[in-house]
Amino acid sequence: MPINRARDILKHQFGYDEFRMNQQAAIECVLAKQDCLVLMPTGGGKSLCYQIPALMLDGLTVVISPLIALMKDQVDALRHNGVAAAFLNSTQDGLTQNKIMTAVRDGEIKLLYVAPERLLQSGGQFIEFLKDIKVSLFAIDEAHCISSWGHDFRPEYTQLGRIKEWFAGVPVIALTATADDLVRRDIVERLQIEDAPTFTSSFNRPNIFYRVEPKRDTYNQLLDYLDERRDESGIIYCLSRSSVDSLAGNLRDDGFSVLPYHAGLDKDTRDAHQTKFLKDEVKIIVATVAFGMGIDKSNVRFVVHHDLPKNIESYYQETGRAGRDGLESEALLFFSRGDVVKLKGFAEVEGNSEQTEIMLKKLNTMAQFGDLKACRRKFLLEYFSETGAVTCGHCDNCLKTFDRFDGTVIAQKALSAVYRTNQRMGITYLVEFLRGAKTQKIWDSHKTLTTYGVGADISKENWLEYFRELIEQGYLEQTDGQYPTLVLTSKSRDVLKGNTTVELVKATGGAKQVKRATHDYLSDLFDELRATRADFARADNVPPYVVFSDATLIEMATYLPLNEADMLEMSGVGDAKFEKYGADFLHIVRSYCTQNKVETRIGLKAKSSRSPKKSSSTRRNFDGKDTYETTLNMFAQGQAIAEIAMNRGLSPNTIEAHLIRYIPSGEVQLHDIVAADKVDRIQAAIIQCGESAALAPIKELLGETYSYGEINAVMAQMGKAK
Repeated sequence: MPINRARDILKHQFGYDEFRMNQQAAIECVLAKQDCLVLMPTGGGKSLCYQIPALMLDGLTVVISPLIALMKDQVDALRHNGVAAAFLNSTQDGLTQNKIMTAVRDGEIKLLYVAPERLLQSGGQFIEFLKDIKVSLFAIDEAHCISSWGHDFRPEYTQLGRIKEWFAGVPVIALTATADDLVRRDIVERLQIEDAPTFTSSFNRPNIFYRVEPKRDTYNQLLDYLDERRDESGIIYCLSRSSVDSLAGNLRDDGFSVLPYHAGLDKDTRDAHQTKFLKDEVKIIVATVAFGMGIDKSNVRFVVHHDLPKNIESYYQETGRAGRDGLESEALLFFSRGDVVKLKGFAEVEGNSEQTEIMLKKLNTMAQFGDLKACRRKFLLEYFSETGAVTCGHCDNCLKTFDRFDGTVIAQKALSAVYRTNQRMGITYLVEFLRGAKTQKIWDSHKTLTTYGVGADISKENWLEYFRELIEQGYLEQTDGQYPTLVLTSKSRDVLKGNTTVELVKATGGAKQVKRATHDYLSDLFDELRATRADFARADNVPPYVVFSDATLIEMATYLPLNEADMLEMSGVGDAKFEKYGADFLHIVRSYCTQNKVETRIGLKAKSSRSPKKSSSTRRNFDGKDTYETTLNMFAQGQAIAEIAMNRGLSPNTIEAHLIRYIPSGEVQLHDIVAADKVDRIQAAIIQCGESAALAPIKELLGETYSYGEINAVMAQMGKAK
């Protein structure tokens, strides 16, 4: 059955035991050559919904992706999983592009990533090129970009509906992580796939802790927050470019590893900063919303919104960049009603009153989230038409205790203060006024008023909360403008006259995040594995998470795999990655266990419900042939390593690893892999580093001109193959 083959690919190519959410249903739909719309949360595994069918269908899968960085990340990840993938974009020279198009024409590429501009280039040259080859599937990533109602509208996406005219009968799969009902309808209409089934997975990200703090002394609040997370990777979003530059500079001065990112920086600078962040060379990116769409960095542990996002979709998409590996992460929003006023100007669409109304409604909903006294996760899920539990137990409000009380007297004091100061003052001033502040800030004429100082027994923090509640309940309104003031409403009079009772809420419990111990792992082993991962990432010029995610390393440091079968039980370790990296990581775990007299815990890990993974001597291709034997036969017929890699859709490193296995038996000669003038130097480095040395220190000793494959080959010759 096709789905059984899909499961084989899931396990052996990508290293996962089971499908999640609606992945299987979406894959079955595509394999049946039907259109579909897939809505999954960020990090939910949308890409597998088209990547697995791409490996099963006869022909090319074209992936339309909005960003160059996203294309490169996805292609790098696919190649490291042994998948023949490529991208075409403006960063490549003509020769490179021609080589890729030749490989596509020859059937050597299974997935091709392009921007919508490339697909729809003037003259239709690229469309004509695709018509001359067999295209089996179109995948449209970040599909919400097609809708003018969405938060990342891109006009070039609007022409993608013509795909159904040009390629009748070729299925289209549209994928997004954020789309309300209005946007969903717009997507299927514009793509001309109105009859397509929609596969909607839960939008719940249970590993993300949601927290909102009122803006007070925001920078010092942020410093306190970051001080506890100096070793973690995070993103801080600001509303303006100037705020990004200022905040990044201040944080750098305070000793944090941080870089800015916004559209005002030149392209080379933006690209360099993004690359440093992806490669863990810098811990924090301070950015505008220009940063992040499609960022696959899996180990982002926190996302901070220094300013209010303009809608829930943006907030959800941006916070969803945290914890893509499933580990505990946090989303922190600093909230101020002043931000709401600022954003109202951006919400107005000139000449389009309908869209302006929708944007303002979305902004007000975002403001409601900031003021919320109930479960934040439930609020988010209900926004996306999903019913959630009454409380999630994993947001700041669920960890607080709220006491409702008769706040009529407090409300009367607040409203009276607004009235006595002629409705010309902002919240901060009114709080200081009610608390009787002895500062020059308070007007001398106001210090003689009867209301001055009547709220001295209430803390500043509580007064701020009470004013926000009175705004939320409609007893006060906040004016527009750079310096918003509070004014009375039609409801205020009855309160002042004592004709209406006002109920207020006071938080009495703390809101500290409760860290859920999902993994009892050996942190010192994890650090060693992470260091080795960084070495491989530098050697391959890819972000560390492309080698293995933090979640995969944590599994290794938890269950302590000691052989190939155990290692292949680790989530995210497929055949290709094991062949390239598995031996070295196994060596580290084995050495750790020996040195610390620790036994494997592999028995604690739930085994795959499928049949056991095949051992190295019997691992097979999907056509049933032994993958190593296939490589050996092609090599014996005179094909070069690069040629075999191209023909098999595998990386040259993977092919090299196959051949190295045959060095001890003499079926492959050492000089087939390693130049003769390098052998003695490699042998000396191995001896110098010692019997138990991992590959990384040997590589460091030898330098950049020596590869891990060459080292492994010499070790195999010496009888020390790992």
